[in-house]
Amino acid sequence: MRTVIKSSTGQLRLNDKSDDFYKLHLKEGIRPDGRMLMEMRPMVLNVGSISTASGSSLVKVGNTTVVCGIKAELTEPNASHPGKGIVVPNVELSPLCSPKFKPGPPCDQAQVVTKFLDNLIQSTNLICLDDLCVENDKLVWILYCDLICIDYDGNIVDASVISLMAALQNVKLPEVKINEECESVEVNLKCTATLKLCSCPVSTTFRVFDRSNIIADPTSMEEELTEGQLTIVTDQQGRIIYMERPGGVTLQEEHVEKCMKRALIRGAEVQTLYMEVTG
Repeated sequence: MRTVIKSSTGQLRLNDKSDDFYKLHLKEGIRPDGRMLMEMRPMVLNVGSISTASGSSLVKVGNTTVVCGIKAELTEPNASHPGKGIVVPNVELSPLCSPKFKPGPPCDQAQVVTKFLDNLIQSTNLICLDDLCVENDKLVWILYCDLICIDYDGNIVDASVISLMAALQNVKLPEVKINEECESVEVNLKCTATLKLCSCPVSTTFRVFDRSNIIADPTSMEEELTEGQLTIVTDQQGRIIYMERPGGVTLQEEHVEKCMKRALIRGAEVQTLYMEVTG
């Protein structure tokens, strides 16, 4: 297990969440936790921390911590895609990570993030699903990607994407064959292979405060104060491949361009981190 730490900006928790308090900081071009408006929080990432999983990772972005465990199982393929494997993401936000979440069925925010990850997997062809097929129309791999937030302090989307991608790069699948004579499945645990990823996305999330100030990597406090959100996804080739802007205020074109430039820089930084950690 290897760990890499990025930057060293401290973060302070403040009780005063009023707009006026926040505006006083923005006038000085700084946020209550000491960051500049487009500055990211420090990040820690490690992989392989869950020995019972097929692949795993832990990411800490500021005070937001997400663990991703991937369990690979053999199953029959979907009738509509007999030669393709299946990837199922699921995000859990429980009262253990923040008092804002209540016990019971998945909250709306958890469902939104799960849907975002599913859309990202499908729209970017993230995984070569053909490689997850053992035998056409008979047997495929299904990857259950469970993401659990241990500590919530905002920007769960970016933390979840990083955790998911690092865990996928850590997955090792054993060799599987079907014995036609015995009609049985033979698994060779001594011979394993990593997943073939067609894309390696990084998401960068921004929030809008008072219709004119754009901040990157928002904390939980900042999420409560801000009005709109923009998430930009880049890939390993430095391209913008996906954007999502759910409701909120309308962003000016100059603001969107500024966010795109920052997302490309952030994407390159995280791609380097992926390589350092997953090797």
